[in-house]
Amino acid sequence: MVERALRPVRGGGGGAAFRQSLNASRKESQGAISLDAKSKELIALLQRDGRASYAYLAKEVGLSEAAVRQRVQRLIDQKVMQIVAVTDPLSVGFSRQAMVGIKANGDLREVAEEIASIKEVDYVVVCAGRFDLLAEVVCEDDAHLMEILNDSLRKVTGVAEIEAFLYLRLEKQSYQWGAR
Repeated sequence: MVERALRPVRGGGGGAAFRQSLNASRKESQGAISLDAKSKELIALLQRDGRASYAYLAKEVGLSEAAVRQRVQRLIDQKVMQIVAVTDPLSVGFSRQAMVGIKANGDLREVAEEIASIKEVDYVVVCAGRFDLLAEVVCEDDAHLMEILNDSLRKVTGVAEIEAFLYLRLEKQSYQWGAR
């Protein structure tokens, strides 16, 4: 992932009030942050165009350019959002994608962490249901997928069983839920 380079801005612009309201609304148990309307609006605008200028964003949300710069940087620093380049795997030479269902033994967090370290794995979730974990893999071709399944995933300590679900077509991929 390629993050947009944003430099932090220090000083005024209403940042202290935003920081105070953000910290006051943090839910201790889940680490969730309650976003105000301006932050949600900024996220929605950046989801449409991650390269939008601070001047444009400021005009759209009714804040100063400095305040927008601070809010965006804070949202990134607090890991509320990332600004990244998302590629189409087919366009850059990856013709095989799959979701892999994994049944595991032992500490699922440890198994998930080890699976997440595999470079071809771009998504790992611990879940309930038929599988303990789901991992999305992006591969060059079927031979590469076989290599990942056999030489990487099956060798992870705690992996008991895997089942691969090959993607035939990606119908929808959206990142707009973050501003609801």
